[in-house]
Formats: sequence, structure tokens, C-alpha cells
Amino acid sequence: MPTDPLAEIVTLLQPAARLSKLVECAGAWRIHREATGEPFYCAILEGSCRVTFAKHQTLTLQAGDFVLAPAMRDLVNESINATADLPAMAPIKINEGHFRIGPPDGPVRLRMRIGHCSFGAPDAALLVSLLPEVVLVHDKPRLAILMQLIDEETRDRRAACELVMERLIEVLLIEALRSSTQAAAAPGLARGLADERLSGALRAMHARPHHPWTVVGLAGESALSRSAFFARFNRIVGVSPMEYLLTWRMALAKQLLRDGGLTIEDVAERVGYGSASTFTVAFARRVGIPPARYARMTPSKIEA
Repeated sequence: MPTDPLAEIVTLLQPAARLSKLVECAGAWRIHREATGEPFYCAILEGSCRVTFAKHQTLTLQAGDFVLAPAMRDLVNESINATADLPAMAPIKINEGHFRIGPPDGPVRLRMRIGHCSFGAPDAALLVSLLPEVVLVHDKPRLAILMQLIDEETRDRRAACELVMERLIEVLLIEALRSSTQAAAAPGLARGLADERLSGALRAMHARPHHPWTVVGLAGESALSRSAFFARFNRIVGVSPMEYLLTWRMALAKQLLRDGGLTIEDVAERVGYGSASTFTVAFARRVGIPPARYARMTPSKIEA
């Protein structure tokens, strides 16, 4: 089957649902959420609001919008009429999975479904670096439906619910990432895969990480000149072609080392290094420890 880079990365991240809730808002309100580094997502069901990431990236969200931050930074979520001096508030719990913010007797101006999940992969930060910092999707009702299904599974806790939630989260992330492919989307893998020229090079890197790729060779996969390919890749994916390749090779190497059963020489060959020594140097420079030591560590001690 053809290699699907987006599915590979989301699967390797091992996403799991952690929290899902419905929030109703009235009057003027503001919520401040501190950076957790974990995925945060939100679907606007009714009304509109503003969200500001890390004090500088502000988005106005309308009903039907979905926003995803693969690694949540500080954010401020507020009503459109919120003044600069309005203090941050804490949502009040109405019942399980249902919260309200603002005057208790005021009309509801905004309804949104908010979710948090976690990535089980020890090298999640490495993989998340291949994704855009913020994903905004317009008019995709199925994302809100997926969030509702995740919320129901979280509350009902039926048989095999962990497995079901894991699959739902994977579908949610993939759907969000592949839906945000318009020209104005943030640079990242999904936008690169939507580019008719770059998708060939990206799929080739994922299908054959062991190949001795060069910028010239990857440009050939995209039917572009070296300079045109390099500039286009940087602009659309957000990193250079060789930096992307190195990141992907290291993510694969970490997975192979964790799985065990392969020698350092075998791992080196599978991720495109001609010898164990050159792989060891590259791995240690990127990860901070030699691959042999990384392979001996227990999963709970492995850090991205």
C-alpha cells in the first residue's frame, strides 16, 4: 500500500483522549489556559469568540470552526466584547462534562466543545515538530461529531472504550490536519502533502528512509529544480528538506530502538546511515545520548 506520512506520524504519536467538555458562555468573559505542551482542540458550536496563542497569534472563531494546537502554548479564550481589563475567569461546573462561564442568568452567546488529549510516544516532541503549531478548520461538522463521540465514550466508559477513544482521536487529528490545507494554512506536513509537487518527495522520504537522499534527488521526486524545490519545501513545510528527513529518521530510529530485536547496525541501515558509527554520532547529537544507551532505557525513562 502507498505510504501515508500523515497517518504514520499520528499513529506513532499514540494519542489518547484525556478530557472533553461542553462549555457555555454568557456576557463578557475571558479564560486563560496555561501552556501544557499537550494537544488542545476546540469546536465552536454556536456564536463567536477570540483565541490568542502565546500572546501574539489571535484568531476569531465562528460557529462551525475547529482549532487544534498539537502542543498547547499559553492561550487566552475570550468573548468578542471582552475589554482589556477584564480578568480571567474559571468555568463553573454544571454537571459532568458540562460547564458555564459568565453570568449564571444571562443568555448563552457561545457554545463550544473543548478537548485535551495526550501523546504516549516518548519522542512526541520530535514528531509534533513536523506538524503546524495551530490548525484552523472552517465548516467541517464531522469534527464536532467526532468530539461528541469522544465525549460520550469518556463519560459512558463502556467495554473497550480506551481502544475506541484512541481510534476516534486518531481520526479527529488526521481529519483536522488534512482539512487545513488551504493556501493560508500554517506550514507543516499536511500542507506539504496537499502540494502536488512536494507530496511526491514527502512520500518518498517516508517510504524509503534508508535511501541516501540528497536535495537534488528529492527535487527529482517533485519534478523541480534544486533551488525551486528547496525554497518551496521551506515555505510550505516550514523546515528544510534535509531537516525534515533527519527528524523523520530519528523518530523511526527511536521507535526501532524501543521495540528491540535489532542491532545498532541494523537500525542504522534502516534509517539511511552507512555505518553504526555515523548513525551513533548523528543520534547522540540529536537526542543527547548514544543509541545503545537509549535502547537500554526503560520506556518510563525515555525522554523525547
